[in-house]
Amino acid sequence: MKALILSLLMTISSITSIYDLKLNSIDGETIDFSKYKGKNLLIVNVASQCGYTPQYADLEKLHEQYGDKVTILGFPANNFGSQEPGSNKDIASFCQKNYGVKFQMFEKISVKGSDQHALYKWLQEKTGSEPSWNFCKYLVKADGTVKFFSSKVNPLDKAIVDEIN
Repeated sequence: MKALILSLLMTISSITSIYDLKLNSIDGETIDFSKYKGKNLLIVNVASQCGYTPQYADLEKLHEQYGDKVTILGFPANNFGSQEPGSNKDIASFCQKNYGVKFQMFEKISVKGSDQHALYKWLQEKTGSEPSWNFCKYLVKADGTVKFFSSKVNPLDKAIVDEIN
């Protein structure tokens, strides 16, 4: 356990850029974030059993309509109300069956707390905002700026669309 914590701390301290990260997709494939350099990224902590779960449909619409301007990255998390209890396989199946999700989904992680993933620690450091619930959004712009949008802000909201256009 101590080795795992030390490894996590070393990972967090070595992140100088989001493009330094390598994370596992929901299917277990390693994704090197360097491939996203120069792109706008919308990073969203998602959950299958939340009042905001229908935002999956609008995230998919955003992906379809603006995929040339923004890359959607979904991160299942079980941090709020235990609303994402399933395995990665269960989550992938749910997303495909109910919302036809084609945007990139990653393995389930923790987005806050003592086991907060390095990605979310980095995002929080950049914005000063920690996810307060499921479906919080971080827009990492190609120029390196990072903006936070709460769960209440729909993915197709003018505030997000204007930022990516």
